[in-house]
Parts: sequence; structure tokens; C-alpha cells
Amino acid sequence: MTTSKQQITFNRRSFIKTTALASGGMLIGFNLFQACKEGVVPPVDISQLNFNDFNAFIKISDEGKVTIFSPNPEIGQGVKTSMPMLIAEELDVKWEDVYVEQGKLDTKNYTRQVAGGSQSIRFSWEPLRQTGATAKQMLINAAAIRWGVEASSCSAKQGVITNSNGDVLGYGDVVKEAALLEVPEKVILKKPEAFTIIGKGQSNVDIDKIITGKPLFGLDYKEEGMVYASILRPPAFGQKLESYDDTAARAMPGVLDVITIGEKLRQYKDNKKKSWTAQLVDSDKIVVIGKSTWDALKGVKAIKASWVTDSDLESTADHDRILFELLDGKKTFTTKRSDGDVKKAFDEADKVLERTYEAPFLPHNCMEPMNFFANVTAEKVHLVGPIQTPEETAKVVADLLERDLNQVEIEMTRMGGGFGRRLYSDFVLEAAEISNAIQKPVKMVSSREGDMTTGVYRPSVKYKIAASIKDGKVTGYHLKEACINGGMYNLIPNFFPAGAIANYQVDTVSYKSNITTGAWRAPYTNFLASAEQSFFDELAEALGVDRIKLHLDLLQNVKGTTDERIQYSPERLEGVIKLAVEKSNWGQPKAGVYKGFSVYYCHNTHVAEVAEVAMEDNMPVVKRVVCAVDCGIVVNPLGALNQVKGGVIDGVGHALYGDFSFKDGVPQFNNFNTYQLIRMAQTPEVEAYFVESDLAPTGLGEPTLPPVGAAVANAIYAATGNRVYKQPYLNNMKVEQNILG
Repeated sequence: MTTSKQQITFNRRSFIKTTALASGGMLIGFNLFQACKEGVVPPVDISQLNFNDFNAFIKISDEGKVTIFSPNPEIGQGVKTSMPMLIAEELDVKWEDVYVEQGKLDTKNYTRQVAGGSQSIRFSWEPLRQTGATAKQMLINAAAIRWGVEASSCSAKQGVITNSNGDVLGYGDVVKEAALLEVPEKVILKKPEAFTIIGKGQSNVDIDKIITGKPLFGLDYKEEGMVYASILRPPAFGQKLESYDDTAARAMPGVLDVITIGEKLRQYKDNKKKSWTAQLVDSDKIVVIGKSTWDALKGVKAIKASWVTDSDLESTADHDRILFELLDGKKTFTTKRSDGDVKKAFDEADKVLERTYEAPFLPHNCMEPMNFFANVTAEKVHLVGPIQTPEETAKVVADLLERDLNQVEIEMTRMGGGFGRRLYSDFVLEAAEISNAIQKPVKMVSSREGDMTTGVYRPSVKYKIAASIKDGKVTGYHLKEACINGGMYNLIPNFFPAGAIANYQVDTVSYKSNITTGAWRAPYTNFLASAEQSFFDELAEALGVDRIKLHLDLLQNVKGTTDERIQYSPERLEGVIKLAVEKSNWGQPKAGVYKGFSVYYCHNTHVAEVAEVAMEDNMPVVKRVVCAVDCGIVVNPLGALNQVKGGVIDGVGHALYGDFSFKDGVPQFNNFNTYQLIRMAQTPEVEAYFVESDLAPTGLGEPTLPPVGAAVANAIYAATGNRVYKQPYLNNMKVEQNILG
């Protein structure tokens, strides 16, 4: 963490400097550990400069303008704006003189070119600031040499260097000399109180292009001679292609060809270690090649295909039965953490409270359906589109096509939604195999129906939570998880209430399904927080204690702990609890308004939320959510506010409405006319409050989603007297009460 002015030793290998450009200016490369992306059109013609050897660097022009190239994907989380702010702050330039451009995948110079896990700013906080500070010091050194003075007698501010005699030079005046100097071994970073860009709200650097419809997204990308492809995949998980009749499709005027793909995908899966991003379906797929997206989509609808059942055709009823059986011990659990003696605590208890919580599969429902451009030639594999894992995807494509990795070139576009779906490369592999087969540049575009019914889903999960009570105190806590295809990140064991209850155990068990599952916004915690914090609300009631006091008392048990497994800070959780209570007027009743509380830690950030519900036509309606966040230093308050509100609204919508089921392997929803996302008229007012901090930033794209489900559930209980244990809540208001042990 960076809380004060400090001397930093810079890793020279992560700081690449070139000599002066023939056209003037200096190039400085830096190693980004996380995300960022493209920018606005600068007043200088940067297209004439040679940037081919870099994909993430600073360009300082003779005019003093700064262009920052960043290599990581932008999925709406705002890192394309906030990450350049870190560099500009330490470089000490005016924000209006900074321009941002998107770089390509470059595995030689950069690591972790990934958009995921809400880790972009956290991982890049010091490296990017070091980059800016190092560039500034080089410019100061160049000015000092010209003046014949010590560099220590010079300072820089807003792109202007000044010495003790009052002489001034702009960055552009000395940029050529600076490009010839050695990279400083050590630099000084600013104290937080000296920030002039960090902590000030800045508009999205792409906002003008977004609102005027300029090409930014994968669907916008075009190349000369490009054709379009749409794919007919098995309608049910567990089926394979048997035969098909493409006569009607081929007769359509815009259809160019009909082919099948799948052989290379099967060879890759059989002969290589399958990447976690691949998520392959074991079936041939029918591809319609068209002159336009519309031609290809219409052609797919004209195909008559026969499918054969290859494995079990699973239904939601099957999953429910299997998960309940697993929770009851049909299969051995894996213990993730065990403190004390839970069995003894339960045996000696005066009372045991046990509840079961259920969540369905969920699709990602990105507004921009899956798509990708591919042009496979003898020289290279050129790929362009929206992907969260470009480096891993390049490796998989190279293996798939049996090409050298250095022949695979990926350009990243802005994404119309990711939420974890674009961590997976299946749609990129499809585009690559199609281009390889037809030997043409092709844009693969999924229909909304194809995207929703053949995707990668959040797995269905059930939690059984039990607590033992002795002499009015919580003495034991036992969490059991039964999940389709298991969890991904093993985050459960060391979050609250780990460490707060002496006898504490977390067990997991899973069922292997042929339905593809994966990360969904705030993986693991997106429903776990709802389950645990709903349980704690009921536990407080069973104990006869105030809900807020129960949390604060338990946190006292964690303060001063030496248990390095504990990932949350009890002090920071306490801070957001008190802030949420204050800002929501928690203890002050208001007629017709019912409140629910929740607090959670995930993705390195502490969040407390209070939801307010009113009854309309005998149904609960979420009117307001107050959200208190401790994410360390807030780099871009405007972007942070958008992230908080987006996460809360997304969480409210899926908790109330999100449902996805299967019948004999077939998804039962295929478009937004039947699958309900939250509508604008249903969105609550969201108030966000940030804890003032000088600690290094943490995640923000995901942490505000998990706790809101429980805040809503607890508010529904306050309004109706009924507990809800199954999402989506509004579809499951009449559920059978669990048995009190």
C-alpha cells in the first residue's frame, strides 16, 4: 500500500525506453499487470508515428501532448480511463493533454492481459504510477542538463519544468534529449494529498464515441472482403449432430456456403491439455456463410438438422434432486476450512438454526452477443474482437490450428458487456476454425437466441447453513455447498464469518454436468453473500439481538488475529457497517418503508448495504439501496459511482427476477421477451458512499453485487414477515419454510 511519499526502486525490465523518434518525441513502455483500453482522437496526427514495436507505452510529443497505449481489455469497468489517470498523475501533466489508445496482445512485454476479478487498479496501482514518475524524472533530468544545474533543483508540474532560478521548459521542449537518457533507478511517488488527477471525477475517454455510434465494439469491426458466419449448435446439452439438410439455406440469395466445423475442436480436446477458457461442446456445428449478418442468421433458421442424444439430457428438476441429495451426504464433502470442533458445538447447543438457500443457473446476457473476426492465412492468424482473456485465447487458437504462438495476433475491441462470459474463448475458436476452413476473413456473429441457449452459465447452487446457539451466543457455524460442476475460485473459507466464530467449518461437494458453466459476475460470492447474510439476519432474530450489533460483536473476535488465512479486515468491515447505518437512517422507522441490512467482503473490498422496500399491490418493491464502500483510494469518483450503482442494480435485478431452467437438456429461455432482466422502471434509487482512505485501491466492478441480494431478502422479510430462501425471490415468495433444528 502507498500512503506517503516514498522512494521506489523501478524494475528496468518492465520499463522499456527507445531513442528519440525521427518524427520527434519519446516512447516509454511499461508493464501493465491488468486492464485498460483505447481513446479519443488527439489534435496531433499520431497515426504517422511508428508504434508497431509497442503495445503499451507513453508517447510524449514535441507539443507536450501525451498518448498512453494500454494493452488490457475494457469491458465497461472504466479502466481505460482510470489507469491512464495513474500515469498522468505521476507524470504531472494536464488531464486534457492526455490521450488513450488500445494496444494489441503482446505476450513478450506484458503479463496478465486479463479483464476479470476486479483487480485492474489494484494490481497496477504502483507500476503505472512508477511509470509516470519515471518519465517525469527523465524529463527533469534532460532539462537540468540543458540548464547546467542539478536535477534536484528542478521540479515539474502540469507539463512544465522549473528550476530554482525561475527558468521554465515544457515537456515537449526537452523530450528528444530525455529520450537519450538512462532510465532512473529510483523515483519518488506523490503523497495522496498531493494528487490533482487521482480522486477527481473524469468522464469515460470513449464517451463521445459511444454516444455517437463510432466503431468501438466487436460488432463494429469490418475488413475488405469479409464474409459473415452464424452457427447452428445442438439445441440440447447432451446432443450431437447426426445429419442435416441445407437445401433451403443454400437457395437463399445472400447465403454463400454451408459447412460444418468441429473436427479441429475435437482434436484439440483429445490431444491437448484443455484450457479452462475453451468450454467446448462435443459436436459438429453447422455454419452458414453469408454476405451479411442477416443473411447468415436467416440461413441458419432454414437448416433442417437431426440430433442424436449422446449423454444424459438433464432437467432443472434433476439438478434440484441431485443437489439436495448431495447436501444430505450422498457424496463425500471436501472440507475447505475447519476451526475448533463444530460437531461438539452442535451436540452441546441449546438450539440449532439450519436453513437451505437455492440459486438457479444464470446466463450472462451481454447486450453485445458473442462475435469475433478471424482471418487465417499462411502467414498469420489475425483475430479481432471482444475477449477478456486475449493471452490464453491466443494459446488455445495456436494449439487448435497447430500454429506457432507468434503467428497469432489478437486485437481487442471494447466489449458490450462481459460479466465473465468473455473469459471463455469458445466463440473465438469457432471463428478461427471457420476462417481456416473457408480461407477467407470472416466475422462470426451469434444471434441472441444462440447466445443465450448455448452459452456458459453461472452454475446452479444450494447452500445449507447451520449455527449452534449456547447460552445466547453463537458457538458453531457450518456451511455446506452443493454446486453444479463445482466452484472455481475457492473464496468461501476465509471470508466473514471465518475467524469470528471459534467452531467454524466449510464443506463443498459438486455434481459433474454436461451443461457448460463458468464465472459469472462476482464468481462464487454472487449468491453466497445472499445466503450467508440472509442467514445472519435470521440468526440475530433467533438470538434476540440487534442485527447490526451481532455483526459488530462478532468482528471484535477477529481484531488482532494472527490468522493469515483471514482475507478481510474487521476494522474496515466495521467502518462500512457504521457508514451504511448512518447514511440509511437505519434506526429511524418511516411509515411504509421496510429495511434490510447486509455486509460482505469480496474482491478485496468491504461493502455494507441497506435496501428499502415498499409494498405495492401486495408485492414488495425495492425503492432505495444505500451502499457504503471501502475500496481504498477512489481513483476516479465518477467511474466508481457508475460501478457501484451498476453492481447494485444488477444484483437487485437477478435476485428478484433472474431465472434459467432446463428441460431435457434444452434451455427454457432464449430471449429477453421471456427471460426477465430488470427494467429501467424497476431500478431502485442507489446512494453510494465511500470511506475516505489513503490505502491502495481495491476492486470495484464486482463487490457491490453480492451483498445486495441479502439486503433485499431481509427487507422483504421486514415488509411481509416471510423469509425467502430461493432466488429469484419474486418467483418463489411462497416457499416451504425450512425446519428449525
